[in-house]
Amino acid sequence: MSKRTDTIRSLFTAPQAETLSADNNAAFRPKVSPGSVRSMKDSLTGIERENDALREALAGGAAILDIDPTLIDPSPVADRFADVDDPSLEALKASIKANGQEVPILVRQHPASPGRYQVAYGHRRVRVLRELGQLVKAAIRTLSDQDLVIAQGIENSARQDLSFIERAVFAMRLEDAGHDRSVIQEALSVDRAEASKLVSVARTIPDDLIAAIGRAPKVGRGRWQALADAAKNLDSIKRMRAAIRNPGFNENDSDTRFLVLLSASNSEVEVRKEPNWTVATISGHQVARVTQSENEVKILIDRKADAGFAAYLINQLPGLFETFQQTSPEDRREE
Repeated sequence: MSKRTDTIRSLFTAPQAETLSADNNAAFRPKVSPGSVRSMKDSLTGIERENDALREALAGGAAILDIDPTLIDPSPVADRFADVDDPSLEALKASIKANGQEVPILVRQHPASPGRYQVAYGHRRVRVLRELGQLVKAAIRTLSDQDLVIAQGIENSARQDLSFIERAVFAMRLEDAGHDRSVIQEALSVDRAEASKLVSVARTIPDDLIAAIGRAPKVGRGRWQALADAAKNLDSIKRMRAAIRNPGFNENDSDTRFLVLLSASNSEVEVRKEPNWTVATISGHQVARVTQSENEVKILIDRKADAGFAAYLINQLPGLFETFQQTSPEDRREE
């Protein structure tokens, strides 16, 4: 057996004291809280998928080289939103600075720029190594455009670190780039119906609203679908754009910015004539009780049920009032 074969085998079969992550090296800790079990399982799944891809790349004759990160360009179809405040990026940088890059990225030779490369996956590692001034360990493989985006999507889907809206926008970008729905399904590991929902949400919500919100990592499909439904109404879009212009909007984190716009999109609620009624979410969760008389309207929130929401609403009231004032009088419903 050749020395080269032994080396390749040792990369993937030798016992490892630490568990590799899809980004770099992450120490395995045997004691974990119950809430961490699923996250760890997802991470290990990502490790297996990436190592499988690297095995396949090596078996297919891909070479692993050290490449100047300034010669590496991103994939032609972006799958992530730019997030300068991503705390995990600093953790990745600290890991690579301390331990070096332990997992190669996957690239292809740039089809239009000789001497340059395009990333299939490993964009974050390239960014960190560029900032550290270090060479990038990369497996170089011949990939078609379709192969590239499928490898890119599968790696991120396996790790489950893309937010819902990032996945939706990635699906839309793939379709805009001319890829069939079957490619989108494979890249994102979803069925045809889910692929259609992703593309639909991304196309329905205006680009400027998505950009203003950002990744919103804690917001799932249900609430994004609710925002997409609201975005079908031009008046709702006007109110959301007015909310974006409010002072302090950008000081909120991404998840809060989403909630502000969702609230603004539904801010015009017909005042009911009955003296008492309940406000509930689309899913049926009771949010508040409303009591009103000729001179006042009271919104009652059960603090035992969700004291955090009461505090959040109080903090948002000034901004909501500013948003309301910026709407034109003819857009307001008055009794």
